[in-house]
Amino acid sequence: MSSTDFERLGGEAALRTIVDRFVDRCFDDVMIGFHFRRASRERVKRFEYEHAAEHLGAGMTYGGRPIRQAHGPHAIFGGHFERRLTILREVLETHAVPDDVRERWLDTQRALRGEVTADTASECDEGRALERAEAFRASQRDDS
Repeated sequence: MSSTDFERLGGEAALRTIVDRFVDRCFDDVMIGFHFRRASRERVKRFEYEHAAEHLGAGMTYGGRPIRQAHGPHAIFGGHFERRLTILREVLETHAVPDDVRERWLDTQRALRGEVTADTASECDEGRALERAEAFRASQRDDS
């Protein structure tokens, strides 16, 4: 019987430790921390844990808003997206996450790029990010 990536990490306790460190680093980061200035650290940790646990095979379902809806109102540039991936990679390496598990986790995050930012490269395209954020806000006003 093969184990899940969640089990290979060490289960809930290990994943919570990794997610706590990852979220703390994101909140405290000079490049992306400002995106979290009005967010609840504990709430972000809860949803990051659920999202990771679901994709790692824990049998849990992510209960947060759809990724595009959660990130659409924010002008997130490609560089911000890449910085978050770098932080995640560093945290996973620090916690000795097996290489194959780490790469699947990072691949899952990379696949969400189009849901998080309109930037297709690592450079920051401020105009495109601001246009996307404004279009999202307008669509929300139209729906109300």
